[in-house]
Amino acid sequence: MALTYSVPLGPDFAIPEFSLPDVATGRNLSPAAISGEKGTVVAFMCRHCPYVMHVLPMFLELALEYGARGLGFAAISSNDILSYPGDAPERLREMTEANKFPFPLLYDETQDTARAFHAVCTPEFYVFDQRSKLQYHGRMDGSSPGNNVPCTGTELRAALDALLEGRNAPSPQHPGMGCNIKWK
Repeated sequence: MALTYSVPLGPDFAIPEFSLPDVATGRNLSPAAISGEKGTVVAFMCRHCPYVMHVLPMFLELALEYGARGLGFAAISSNDILSYPGDAPERLREMTEANKFPFPLLYDETQDTARAFHAVCTPEFYVFDQRSKLQYHGRMDGSSPGNNVPCTGTELRAALDALLEGRNAPSPQHPGMGCNIKWK
Protein backbone atom coordinates (compact mmCIF):
# COMPACT_ATOMS: atom_id res chain seq x y z
CA MET A 1 0.00 0.00 0.00
CA ALA A 2 1.48 3.29 -1.08
CA LEU A 3 1.57 6.10 1.48
CA THR A 4 -0.44 8.92 -0.07
CA TYR A 5 -1.11 12.51 1.05
CA SER A 6 -4.30 14.46 0.37
CA VAL A 7 -4.24 17.42 -1.99
CA PRO A 8 -5.16 20.91 -0.71
CA LEU A 9 -8.55 22.31 -1.69
CA GLY A 10 -9.56 25.95 -1.98
CA PRO A 11 -11.72 27.81 0.55
CA ASP A 12 -14.64 27.92 -1.90
CA PHE A 13 -14.86 24.14 -2.13
CA ALA A 14 -18.40 22.97 -1.36
CA ILE A 15 -19.60 19.51 -0.47
CA PRO A 16 -20.30 17.74 -3.77
CA GLU A 17 -23.72 16.32 -4.50
CA PHE A 18 -24.02 12.55 -4.31
CA SER A 19 -26.48 9.75 -3.67
CA LEU A 20 -24.76 6.72 -2.16
CA PRO A 21 -26.06 3.61 -0.41
CA ASP A 22 -25.52 3.20 3.32
CA VAL A 23 -23.94 -0.24 3.74
CA ALA A 24 -26.02 -0.90 6.88
CA THR A 25 -29.46 0.01 5.54
CA GLY A 26 -29.13 0.05 1.74
CA ARG A 27 -30.82 3.50 1.70
CA ASN A 28 -29.28 6.06 -0.62
CA LEU A 29 -28.15 9.16 1.25
CA SER A 30 -27.27 12.63 0.01
CA PRO A 31 -25.33 15.49 1.61
CA ALA A 32 -28.63 16.88 2.93
CA ALA A 33 -29.39 13.54 4.63
CA ILE A 34 -26.04 13.39 6.45
CA SER A 35 -25.76 17.07 7.37
CA GLY A 36 -26.05 18.26 10.92
CA GLU A 37 -27.67 21.53 11.88
CA LYS A 38 -24.22 23.04 12.59
CA GLY A 39 -22.10 21.34 9.92
CA THR A 40 -20.97 18.08 8.41
CA VAL A 41 -17.92 15.85 8.70
CA VAL A 42 -17.07 13.41 5.92
CA ALA A 43 -14.28 10.86 6.13
CA PHE A 44 -13.00 8.63 3.35
CA MET A 45 -12.09 5.25 4.76
CA CYS A 46 -11.96 1.56 4.01
CA ARG A 47 -11.85 -1.69 5.93
CA HIS A 48 -8.29 -2.85 5.39
CA CYS A 49 -6.12 0.29 5.67
CA PRO A 50 -3.83 0.28 8.74
CA TYR A 51 -4.05 4.09 8.91
CA VAL A 52 -7.86 3.89 9.11
CA MET A 53 -7.74 1.16 11.74
CA HIS A 54 -5.29 3.30 13.74
CA VAL A 55 -7.59 6.36 13.91
CA LEU A 56 -10.99 4.63 13.82
CA PRO A 57 -11.55 4.40 17.61
CA MET A 58 -10.85 8.14 17.99
CA PHE A 59 -13.03 9.01 14.99
CA LEU A 60 -15.92 7.06 16.47
CA GLU A 61 -15.41 8.88 19.78
CA LEU A 62 -15.38 12.28 18.03
CA ALA A 63 -18.52 11.37 16.09
CA LEU A 64 -20.39 10.55 19.29
CA GLU A 65 -19.18 13.69 21.07
CA TYR A 66 -19.66 16.18 18.24
CA GLY A 67 -22.72 14.48 16.76
CA ALA A 68 -24.45 15.27 20.05
CA ARG A 69 -23.43 18.92 19.52
CA GLY A 70 -25.12 19.30 16.13
CA LEU A 71 -22.60 18.02 13.59
CA GLY A 72 -23.50 15.36 11.06
CA PHE A 73 -21.01 12.59 10.30
CA ALA A 74 -20.60 10.13 7.45
CA ALA A 75 -17.86 7.99 5.97
CA ILE A 76 -17.40 6.97 2.36
CA SER A 77 -15.56 3.95 0.98
CA SER A 78 -14.55 4.15 -2.67
CA ASN A 79 -12.09 1.29 -3.17
CA ASP A 80 -12.29 -1.06 -6.14
CA ILE A 81 -13.76 -4.22 -4.64
CA LEU A 82 -12.54 -6.44 -7.47
CA SER A 83 -8.98 -5.77 -6.29
CA TYR A 84 -9.94 -5.39 -2.60
CA PRO A 85 -12.94 -7.63 -1.89
CA GLY A 86 -12.60 -6.91 1.83
CA ASP A 87 -13.99 -3.45 1.07
CA ALA A 88 -17.21 -4.80 -0.48
CA PRO A 89 -20.43 -3.41 1.04
CA GLU A 90 -21.25 -6.56 3.03
CA ARG A 91 -17.78 -6.53 4.59
CA LEU A 92 -18.08 -2.80 5.31
CA ARG A 93 -21.42 -3.51 7.00
CA GLU A 94 -19.67 -6.03 9.24
CA MET A 95 -17.18 -3.31 10.19
CA THR A 96 -19.95 -0.84 11.05
CA GLU A 97 -21.75 -3.40 13.18
CA ALA A 98 -18.62 -4.62 15.00
CA ASN A 99 -17.56 -1.05 15.80
CA LYS A 100 -21.07 0.34 16.43
CA PHE A 101 -20.71 3.19 13.96
CA PRO A 102 -22.88 6.15 15.07
CA PHE A 103 -22.99 7.41 11.46
CA PRO A 104 -23.57 5.93 8.00
CA LEU A 105 -20.80 4.35 5.96
CA LEU A 106 -21.57 4.93 2.30
CA TYR A 107 -20.31 2.87 -0.62
CA ASP A 108 -19.07 4.73 -3.73
CA GLU A 109 -19.08 1.96 -6.36
CA THR A 110 -18.43 4.26 -9.34
CA GLN A 111 -15.76 6.24 -7.48
CA ASP A 112 -17.37 9.41 -8.88
CA THR A 113 -17.93 10.79 -5.39
CA ALA A 114 -14.28 10.30 -4.43
CA ARG A 115 -13.28 12.15 -7.59
CA ALA A 116 -15.74 14.97 -6.83
CA PHE A 117 -14.20 15.35 -3.35
CA HIS A 118 -10.67 15.10 -4.85
CA ALA A 119 -10.11 12.32 -2.30
CA VAL A 120 -6.94 10.30 -2.76
CA CYS A 121 -6.29 8.48 0.52
CA THR A 122 -7.79 6.77 3.53
CA PRO A 123 -8.38 8.25 6.00
CA GLU A 124 -9.06 11.73 4.67
CA PHE A 125 -11.24 14.15 6.68
CA TYR A 126 -13.45 17.04 5.49
CA VAL A 127 -15.32 19.49 7.71
CA PHE A 128 -18.08 21.61 6.14
CA ASP A 129 -19.97 24.49 7.73
CA GLN A 130 -23.76 25.05 7.73
CA ARG A 131 -23.52 26.46 4.20
CA SER A 132 -21.69 23.28 3.07
CA LYS A 133 -18.42 25.17 2.53
CA LEU A 134 -15.16 23.48 3.39
CA GLN A 135 -13.60 24.62 6.66
CA TYR A 136 -11.04 21.87 7.23
CA HIS A 137 -9.46 19.17 5.08
CA GLY A 138 -6.69 16.88 6.20
CA ARG A 139 -5.57 14.57 8.94
CA MET A 140 -6.93 13.78 12.38
CA ASP A 141 -3.62 14.47 14.14
CA GLY A 142 0.09 13.69 13.81
CA SER A 143 -0.31 10.06 14.84
CA SER A 144 0.20 7.19 12.42
CA PRO A 145 0.80 3.48 12.80
CA GLY A 146 4.22 2.90 14.29
CA ASN A 147 5.27 6.50 14.98
CA ASN A 148 4.51 6.23 18.74
CA VAL A 149 2.52 9.50 18.71
CA PRO A 150 -0.77 8.97 20.58
CA CYS A 151 -3.93 9.28 18.50
CA THR A 152 -5.81 12.11 20.20
CA GLY A 153 -7.71 13.71 17.32
CA THR A 154 -6.15 17.08 18.22
CA GLU A 155 -6.24 18.70 14.79
CA LEU A 156 -9.68 17.47 13.77
CA ARG A 157 -11.04 18.32 17.22
CA ALA A 158 -9.63 21.87 16.95
CA ALA A 159 -11.35 22.27 13.57
CA LEU A 160 -14.66 21.02 14.97
CA ASP A 161 -14.42 23.32 18.00
CA ALA A 162 -13.63 26.29 15.75
CA LEU A 163 -16.63 25.51 13.56
CA LEU A 164 -18.99 25.28 16.54
CA GLU A 165 -17.59 28.52 18.00
CA GLY A 166 -17.88 30.43 14.71
CA ARG A 167 -14.11 30.78 14.26
CA ASN A 168 -11.95 29.90 11.29
CA ALA A 169 -10.37 26.45 11.35
CA PRO A 170 -6.81 26.36 12.67
CA SER A 171 -3.97 26.90 10.25
CA PRO A 172 -1.89 25.32 8.89
CA GLN A 173 -3.99 22.35 7.91
CA HIS A 174 -1.83 19.27 7.41
CA PRO A 175 -2.77 16.89 4.61
CA GLY A 176 -4.45 13.60 5.33
CA MET A 177 -2.19 10.62 4.90
CA GLY A 178 -2.76 6.95 4.50
CA CYS A 179 -3.30 4.29 1.90
CA ASN A 180 -4.18 5.43 -1.60
CA ILE A 181 -7.74 4.92 -2.79
CA LYS A 182 -7.75 1.77 -4.93
CA TRP A 183 -8.93 3.07 -8.29
CA LYS A 184 -10.48 0.87 -10.99
